[in-house]
Amino acid sequence: MFKSLSTSLIARGILAVIIGIIALAWPSVTVLALVILFAVYAFMASAMEAVRGFTSRSAGPVIGHLLLGLVDLAAGIVALVWPGPTALVLVLVVGVWAVIAGLVEFFAALQSGEPAGTRAVFILGGLVTIAFGVVLCARPGIGAVTLALLFGLFNLIYGISMLVHGIELRRTGRSLQSVMPEKPERPERKAA
Repeated sequence: MFKSLSTSLIARGILAVIIGIIALAWPSVTVLALVILFAVYAFMASAMEAVRGFTSRSAGPVIGHLLLGLVDLAAGIVALVWPGPTALVLVLVVGVWAVIAGLVEFFAALQSGEPAGTRAVFILGGLVTIAFGVVLCARPGIGAVTLALLFGLFNLIYGISMLVHGIELRRTGRSLQSVMPEKPERPERKAA
């Protein structure tokens, strides 16, 4: 269990660091890519709602799913037609998400039973995430390039944080394996 979770954290950390480097190298492309990614997501969500609507057995869910599909379709079209306002809305969405994620990470550090190193990493990661979210929510018009740069810095710091979590978890798993006794071998059964 520890190895699987630590591998996931390390992979997420590496991916976040790579995304951070790309965002810092090409900030204007990053913002446009985020808007296009949102539009693609909205179109995919619209298609999924349509599928749900046409596979539902009663009329109520059909209408609801089709209406949600139309809203998703409209959001995707708006994102492609007006990328500027869409980027501003995405800034606010990312800001709110960052504040909530940072608070969760910060309060996770206050849980009992965590080693001091883990608490420090959770607190640092949570504070950086909260600060990122507050800046975005307080000044959503700071510009697309600044958002991309903040996004890049955030991903670098978050990625390093995930790498540290993953490495620490892997070490903890190895320590536990060295302390735990091995399972006794089962005696072989004789053929009847």
